[in-house]
Amino acid sequence: MTRSPRFTQAELEAARDRLVPDVVAGGLRVLFCGINPSLMTAATGHHFARPGNRFWPVLHLSGFTPRLLKPSEQRELLSYGLGITNVVARATARADELSAEEYVEGGRLLAEKVTRLRPAWLAVVGVTAYRAAFGERKAQVGPQERMIGDSRVWVLPNPSGLNAHWTAATMAEEFARLREAAQA
Repeated sequence: MTRSPRFTQAELEAARDRLVPDVVAGGLRVLFCGINPSLMTAATGHHFARPGNRFWPVLHLSGFTPRLLKPSEQRELLSYGLGITNVVARATARADELSAEEYVEGGRLLAEKVTRLRPAWLAVVGVTAYRAAFGERKAQVGPQERMIGDSRVWVLPNPSGLNAHWTAATMAEEFARLREAAQA
């Protein structure tokens, strides 16, 4: 088994504010949208790369992928009709380093991207980020009333290891609800 690369704190800090390319194509079944890249993601160039982030295991447990993918295999998602982007493009150590203005501008840019790419579903991983980006203060995890162009919106729990009140199993159940809706 290959281990994730080790970076010094200085190397991670050097990745601050770095942009990480989206994994996208037109007409995806689901476009997953993270809050913003972590420093580990920016250092590696791979989404959800931080050890302890449960995105990749939950994606597999929920049936979106036939096997557990490593962050370095992120482009394989396109073959399953899946992609990844972020609400805010710049990398930070923690999401609380982002300003309210960055979330709102990120929501505006995300809406433009979704309108252009036309995924069947936009899946925002993190209810707090969704609320901040789209001004939906009472949004809950699950399908939303909002549509962006022809794309439906689903809010998923944040897979960060810091989100302790969601287990990998309960997250996988919610991801599977989206997978089933996206197959319908």
